[in-house]
Amino acid sequence: MGHSQAEKVASRERVLRIASRKVRAEGVSRPGIADLMKEAGLTHGGFYKHFDSRDDLIAQAAAVALAEGSAKMERAARKNDQDARAGLIDSYLAKRHRDGPATGCALVSLGAATGRGDQHLKETYEKQVRTYLELIAGLDDDAADARAEAMLTLSALVGAVLMSRAVADQDFSDELLETVAKQLK
Repeated sequence: MGHSQAEKVASRERVLRIASRKVRAEGVSRPGIADLMKEAGLTHGGFYKHFDSRDDLIAQAAAVALAEGSAKMERAARKNDQDARAGLIDSYLAKRHRDGPATGCALVSLGAATGRGDQHLKETYEKQVRTYLELIAGLDDDAADARAEAMLTLSALVGAVLMSRAVADQDFSDELLETVAKQLK
């Protein structure tokens, strides 16, 4: 790969990383091309060298944001040697996760927008949901109920973080995280 091709790939990846943080923090409708390109150290005019349209960028950024979650979930499950499921729950329902939407789980931040999105975005989101369900089910000793328990757990995790970010009362937000964590464990 030539030097200019390598730079183009690096620039594209930088824009996607920035855009993936922005769509998690601000939603899919907010990030503007000019701001994203400026933050990436590129010109607005260079955008079309990397992406077909704003929709193309947002779809790819959402895919990056969703995919980044797999490694985080696996690391979270390894945090507690005695109980991987509890480690995952504690990490996911941490105040740090609630307070960091730009680097948090994209299932939380992209859920509603994905429901109104195009088929490709829904398929990407679904793939990530299925990946998380497999990971969580793999932590369960009872294989017969593992999938159902994984669905319940993932739904509770995503819902608790979503609600904890959406409420105004900080104490209530903390209570949501703590109570759901306790009930899931």
